[in-house]
Amino acid sequence: MTDPVRILVQRDDLTLELSVYFKLSPTEEEWKFNTLCDLYGRLVINQAIIFCNTRQKVDWLTEKMRSSNFIVSSMHGDKRQKERDEIMNQFRSFKSRVLIASDEWARGIDVQTVSHVINYDIPNNPELYIHRTGRAGHGLARKVLRLTL
Repeated sequence: MTDPVRILVQRDDLTLELSVYFKLSPTEEEWKFNTLCDLYGRLVINQAIIFCNTRQKVDWLTEKMRSSNFIVSSMHGDKRQKERDEIMNQFRSFKSRVLIASDEWARGIDVQTVSHVINYDIPNNPELYIHRTGRAGHGLARKVLRLTL
């Protein structure tokens, strides 16, 4: 990693010790998308959350994945509450297995069946990384493949 940041937290606050972390470094946006598609062809994914830094990137990635025949749902702050509730109900009930979300939802998604957390964009600050990948009280899942593209 270039300029890694060390984040120190109380051991009691961590639920990440059973996780596997990978960081891939495609340099072009299109390569990043192709890498994501390749991963889906090679991994068995129970449920996944893909985090993007902006609402616009969530919409862009959602459309790009749908145009490549992936079934995905998306969540960001521009959606109405009724729509957000429906999206989360579908995700929790496995009607949707991939959720693309902005950082506004990094603290609010608590679905224990998530097997993969993918950071499509590197978080803008270290605290967001902890919220995205889970911690005690907010954890997405204890045994998760966490991947940063």
